[in-house]
Amino acid sequence: MKKAMTFFTAIVVFLSALIMPPQQVNAAEFNFDEELHCKSIYLENLDTETVVFTKDPDARRFPASTTKIMTYIIAAENVSDFANTYVTVKGDVLHMLDGTGSSIAGLVENEKLSIYQLLNCLMIPSGNDAAMILADYIGGGNIDKFVGMMNEKAKELGCTGTHFSNPHGLNDPNHYTTVSDMAKITKYAMTMPYFSEISNTTTSDCLGEDRYLVTTNYMIDENRGGEYYYPYAQGIKTGSTGNDSGYCLVSTAVRYGYTYLCVAYGAPYEKANGDPYENGAMIDSANLYRWAFNNLSIKSIIGRNDMLKEIKINYAWHKDTIHLSPAENYSTIMPDDVSIESIDKTFNIPESVDAPVREGDKIGTVTLSYANQELATIDLLASESVDRSELIMALVALKNIISTPWFIISIIIVVILVIAYFILIAVYNKRKKTQRPVKKYRKF
Repeated sequence: MKKAMTFFTAIVVFLSALIMPPQQVNAAEFNFDEELHCKSIYLENLDTETVVFTKDPDARRFPASTTKIMTYIIAAENVSDFANTYVTVKGDVLHMLDGTGSSIAGLVENEKLSIYQLLNCLMIPSGNDAAMILADYIGGGNIDKFVGMMNEKAKELGCTGTHFSNPHGLNDPNHYTTVSDMAKITKYAMTMPYFSEISNTTTSDCLGEDRYLVTTNYMIDENRGGEYYYPYAQGIKTGSTGNDSGYCLVSTAVRYGYTYLCVAYGAPYEKANGDPYENGAMIDSANLYRWAFNNLSIKSIIGRNDMLKEIKINYAWHKDTIHLSPAENYSTIMPDDVSIESIDKTFNIPESVDAPVREGDKIGTVTLSYANQELATIDLLASESVDRSELIMALVALKNIISTPWFIISIIIVVILVIAYFILIAVYNKRKKTQRPVKKYRKF
């Protein structure tokens, strides 16, 4: 019997070993119904970094003098002291512009000007002469080197449709950008010292009282701007090389606590009879600003403490579910007449998670969209910490083992073997009994 039990135990151990498993980044564009003059336009709310309107944003356009925004960046990044770094104006550099019909600031050969003065001459009257002098100085006498720095910076800023051939913006087949790229360049330029101050200046006497610099940007010039003047506009840069580029404008506007950036390229310049068109870049920019200020506002879509979803949690004691909340607050610009309930939420989360879970663990994501436009994808985090119950985990593991087909088959086999064993024992005992010899008794 003892040998039989040892055999049975060996079978159970073998079957158990057989069946036990081993132990594991914002665009929301809206309708603008007015007629537009420009070929390409880009309008962004800078408070939320939300692009609210575009027209052919990635088409290559001649940027004309808006090129000087990048020229400013390269100069500013390579000079530490604007006020006390002086440059001698070279006559041979000035003569490179002869016959080009360039807009100039009136620099004089051999005069010494500070970088600060040259940057004013670059941005306010759109001086191509200032652009060339800066490029020659920063490039160490090599203007092509300076242009190479411009292109490297464009790549660094993520521009994919931009290539510069000069520092001033005169037309060249290989000198182009897009309104979306120029928006990236401009936003970076706005972090440069004095950029916003200089680009929003209408007149300057930095060269002396008899050499006033006057802005080319009528949108910010109350005295000379006429119908183009827009009181909430601030800077930044005009541009035009005739019909090749059309009218171009990069500007910002601030009102009601909101700030917008607009890049407008390619408004018609000259009619067939030679008469000039009105400046459609300024008209479009002002109209877009009015529309944005009057119809759009920032709305809070989700908050850090919002419980957006509830999912099942496994192996926890007296805890069946856990709440998920967003990793960050998210607000965006929306039309005033649109409810935040119009924002669609698409969840990418598991059906359940296993304890233990720590508060702040990333569980999944939620993608926010409006009118089939993706706004943002936000991480979803566990809203609380939940410990694992080892008892529940063991019971669940046992349940899983018991419910497997292999376990059931194994039990059936064991039962059959046990029955067979007892049958064999019974047969053996019976046979042994029948084979027992008959005892003979002596007679006395």
